[in-house]
Amino acid sequence: MTKPPSVKLGLVQMSMSNDTGKNLKKAEHMIALAAKKGAQIICLPELFNSLYFPQQEKSRRVAEMIPGPTTSILSSAAKENKVVLVAGSIYETKGRKSYNTSVVFDDNGKILGKYRKVHVPNDPSFYEQSYFAPGKKYKVFKTKYGNIGVLICFDQWYPEPARILKLMGADIIFYPTAIGWVNGIDPVEGDWHEAWEGVQRGHAISNSISVAAVNRVGTEKGMKFWGGSFLCDQFGTILTRANDLEQVIVTTCDFSLGEKIEKGWGFLRNRKPGTYSKLLK
Repeated sequence: MTKPPSVKLGLVQMSMSNDTGKNLKKAEHMIALAAKKGAQIICLPELFNSLYFPQQEKSRRVAEMIPGPTTSILSSAAKENKVVLVAGSIYETKGRKSYNTSVVFDDNGKILGKYRKVHVPNDPSFYEQSYFAPGKKYKVFKTKYGNIGVLICFDQWYPEPARILKLMGADIIFYPTAIGWVNGIDPVEGDWHEAWEGVQRGHAISNSISVAAVNRVGTEKGMKFWGGSFLCDQFGTILTRANDLEQVIVTTCDFSLGEKIEKGWGFLRNRKPGTYSKLLK
């Protein structure tokens, strides 16, 4: 599949309510808005069709099947707007387990596959292990615009998944996200927002890969989501960054830059996998 020299990416930064139907309608509207601005690949935030219910250890939130009602609506949105859609993530039920799952659609509305969040946190206000089983596989989705890798929120703090997706041929990693400031918690270690952006830019540089992080905004109970969705190129340069308000941002990304950087710096060809045995223990 021949990839175009540059691709327009749309990052949808949303606030959510307790009304799933309204959240879905808003997502549809913002997808259409991004498409009108020329976006060819569009990404939604993590758990975009609900409030961030893992703030509580127990919630009445009900998981849904994939395919199901939400993916049916998103499939139509991708097809109508002729865009590749990284559908943030939804609360998926499968058998006796539930997952935090991202679904990727092509521009004809076909489901290309799904990724289940591997690294699941369990911290105050992020009680995700009460809801989600960890996924077991990393995936790269081939599209007409390039090869898309998807990881979800807490995955962004780990270097190994980003490296794996690069080795699998990804041109870009999308990180649908739900992160913000927690009331009553003073981050003595430093600026969480700065660290969040910095670690992902590091993944971009060390892997010569584009990175897009798509966060939510607004205040939900004890948490204020900081937004700050951004796209950086393969050497960590910020190409676009949102503020803390609801918005759609669209910008162009040159996937071929990664090949040029890798050729010059040789981050991958100079690896020494034989010395990495500790990673498997």
